[in-house]
Amino acid sequence: MKRTVLLVTDLTAEQRRSVTLMPFEAAISWVPDLADAIERHPLTVSPDTSLAHAIALISQAHHQTCLLAEDAIAPNKAAITSRASCVLITQGKTILGILTERDVVRLTAQALDLQTTTVAEVMAQPVVTLPEHSVHDIFAALFLFRRYRIRHVPVVDEQQQLVGIVSHESIRQVLRPANLLRFRRVSDVMSVNVIQAQLTATVLQLAQLMAQHRVSCIVITQLDGDDIEQPVGIVTERDIVQFQALQIDLAKTTAHTVMSSPLFLLNPQDSLWTAHQEMQTRKVGRLVVSWNWGQSLGIVTQTSLLRVFDPMEMYGVIENLQQTIHQMEAKQANFLSPTSAQYRNTESADLTHTASPSAQESAASPKANICNSEQFSASLDHIYSHLKQIVDDQTLSPNRQQIQLKSLLKKLKQLSIEFDLATKRA
Repeated sequence: MKRTVLLVTDLTAEQRRSVTLMPFEAAISWVPDLADAIERHPLTVSPDTSLAHAIALISQAHHQTCLLAEDAIAPNKAAITSRASCVLITQGKTILGILTERDVVRLTAQALDLQTTTVAEVMAQPVVTLPEHSVHDIFAALFLFRRYRIRHVPVVDEQQQLVGIVSHESIRQVLRPANLLRFRRVSDVMSVNVIQAQLTATVLQLAQLMAQHRVSCIVITQLDGDDIEQPVGIVTERDIVQFQALQIDLAKTTAHTVMSSPLFLLNPQDSLWTAHQEMQTRKVGRLVVSWNWGQSLGIVTQTSLLRVFDPMEMYGVIENLQQTIHQMEAKQANFLSPTSAQYRNTESADLTHTASPSAQESAASPKANICNSEQFSASLDHIYSHLKQIVDDQTLSPNRQQIQLKSLLKKLKQLSIEFDLATKRA
C-alpha cells in the first residue's frame, strides 16, 4: 500500500478549518468488548432440514427481534436483540456448516427448489471459527472477517463445541459513542459501487444482480423531470429472505411493489456516528448516500462501518501524527527564515550578546525541534512498515497477529506521548 501524507498547505482554507487532529488515546479508547457481541443462542438446524424451513426460521427470528427492539431495551442487551442473519448447521454442538442471507440470495438467483433441497446440500463448509479463549477484544474477529471475507464467525470452546456467534451486526450493536466514529466521515468508508435497477425490475432479477455483483442491496431509481436517475427505494438481502419465506412469486413481483421507500439519504460529510445512529434507529444494516442533487450515489453498510475498527485504522492514526509533524516543521522553517522578524530578533540578540539564557534556549530550540521531528518521522516510518508486514502476512495466525498488533499499539502510544511533550515544548 502506497503511503500518502496530506499537507496542510494542500488544503483550502475551509478544509483547514475542518481538520481535527485526534489524540492517540481517543483513537483507541473506542474498542468494545467482543464478549458483549457474542450471540449466545444462534439459530441451529440439523443437516436434513429443508432449505425452505431454514429460510423461514431466519425470517421468523428477524421478525421476533424487531418486535423486541420496539420495546425499551437496555443498551448492554444489544447483542441479545441482534437480528438473525444466518443459521448454523450442527450435529449436537458440533458445527458442520453455515447458511447466511447472502447464500439465500445466491441460491434464489439459481432458482433452486427450496422444498426438496436440504441445507446440507448447499451449506458453506468448513466453517471459520474463533476459539473462546481468543475473545479478548475485537481485533481477532476483525482479522477473520477481513481475511476470509465473511460476516459471521462462530465461537467455539476447547472441544470445538458451539458457544455462540459474532457477526458484523452484533459488533455494531455494542459500539459505544466513540471519537473515532465522530471524527470520521461517511465519505471515508462508503462504497460508490452502487448497483441500480428500475422500478419495473422483478425481485428475481434483483436477486440475480446481487449474486452477480456480490452486493447486499440494490438501489431502485426513477427518472425525474430532468431525465436524471433519482434513488426512490432499496431492496436488500434480508428482503429476499423475507420474500422467500412468504413464498412470493419472485419472477412476477416487481421492485416498486416491495421496495423500502421513501429512502433516508445520508450526506458524504455526515459523521460515521450519525450513520451508526440512523442504522440503530431505523433497524437497517445499510444506508444510501446521495450528493450532487442525486446524480452521485454511495452505500454505507455495517461492513464499511467496521472498517474504522480494523487494525488498518492505525494507518489513519499514523497519518494524523505525520500531518502534525509537517505542520510543526513548516512553523519552525518559517521561524528560521531570514525574512522572519523572530529570526532577525534572535540574530540581533546573538550579535550583541545581550540575550537571556531563556531567550538563547528559545533561539536554539527550532533547530533542535526540527531534528526531533525528523526522528519522529523516522519512527513513524518504522511503525508503518511493521504494521504493513503484520497486515500483509497471510501466514500469521489471528492470535499471533493480535499479539504483534498490541505491541505496535504500545510503541505508537509511547511515541504519541513523546511527541505531545515535544510539541508543547515547541
